[in-house]
Amino acid sequence: MNLRKKMSKILIIEDEAAIRRVLVKILSEENDSYQVDEAEDGVAGLEKIKNNDYDLVLCDIKMPKMDGVEVLEEVKKIKPEIPMVMISGHGDMETAIQTMRLGAFDYISKPPDLNRLLNTVRNALDKKQLVVENKILKKKVSKNYEMIGDSESINHIKLMIDKVAPTEARVLITGPNGTGKELVAHQLHEKSERSSFPLIEVNCAAIPSELIESELFGHVKGAFTSAVKDRAGKFEAADKGTIFLDEIGDMSLSAQAKVLRALQESMITRVGADKDIKVDVRVVAATNKDLKTEIAEGRFREDLYHRLAVILIKVPPLNERRDDIPALIKHFTEKIASEQGNAVKGFSAQAIKLLQEYDWTGNIRELRNVVERLIILGGSEISESDVKMFASK
Repeated sequence: MNLRKKMSKILIIEDEAAIRRVLVKILSEENDSYQVDEAEDGVAGLEKIKNNDYDLVLCDIKMPKMDGVEVLEEVKKIKPEIPMVMISGHGDMETAIQTMRLGAFDYISKPPDLNRLLNTVRNALDKKQLVVENKILKKKVSKNYEMIGDSESINHIKLMIDKVAPTEARVLITGPNGTGKELVAHQLHEKSERSSFPLIEVNCAAIPSELIESELFGHVKGAFTSAVKDRAGKFEAADKGTIFLDEIGDMSLSAQAKVLRALQESMITRVGADKDIKVDVRVVAATNKDLKTEIAEGRFREDLYHRLAVILIKVPPLNERRDDIPALIKHFTEKIASEQGNAVKGFSAQAIKLLQEYDWTGNIRELRNVVERLIILGGSEISESDVKMFASK
């Protein structure tokens, strides 16, 4: 089998033609998968970088028109993932060290030492490959938080996530219980630039109102009877990542005021403390309530609503996306079989059709429970009669 090597594109920016020729010769003879381009000054080099996808740039420091430091600064703005190796004359060593602080991968001295040059090039290309692979991995959403379905409403949500996730915009996710609002939150985080930092989930409805502030912002020893030691809260745990405030409509007005301050000032204060703590957190919130009604009835702060609802994503009930039910059944069947170590059971066309006609008041969560019940109690293939017997409400 004839396997093609992946070509690595390298650009040499050097105003001395003789040095350019030497570098091209060394790299071309070292590895036939190196595709080497040349530029005679910084302006020409930067133009090539804008119009091509390079895996590595070797750039002289002292050049006419635009020096190497200026080229490095521009490249870090437009294509920061490209490793830059600076070429320095003996008088440029201090500047070469400065370029490392500006983000250069390394520097090599003139005349270039063959082994050092080749090692530096190989290491820089390896780093570029790792950066690319990490970006791909970050964009892949965990299977546990996949959004299943191809209905118009679900495709619209997927498109919204792809547009909004890379930004810092706050998102409010609305929809009935069991529709998968937490899946949207996880995808927003996993497709964001914060994905290497934590996603911290807080179910505001599950925490007693007298404890919610301590849970979110932490407390100091002695702040209340059971506070036997200092404790960090969820906002601190989510620093540089994302905090997901689920069922935020159930949060007390007192806690809402503190969340508002955290959003406005990026500062929190532990319960019982007088010292502010700076936090860098993206907030994603969700609710099954109509927050505008809650605002009208004095149970939710309007100013907090407007802070949270920069982007609104509405997750529809399952009854409004029945076309997705066959795909969801298949997904749950495979997932349950994998969890239980059993063979995957099929569903007859009539069984699926009948399930599509049900009134799914509990939404996707209810469908998953019904599928599991049918797998346990039904035949080797789930039939229409199995559905009538075991899926009835």
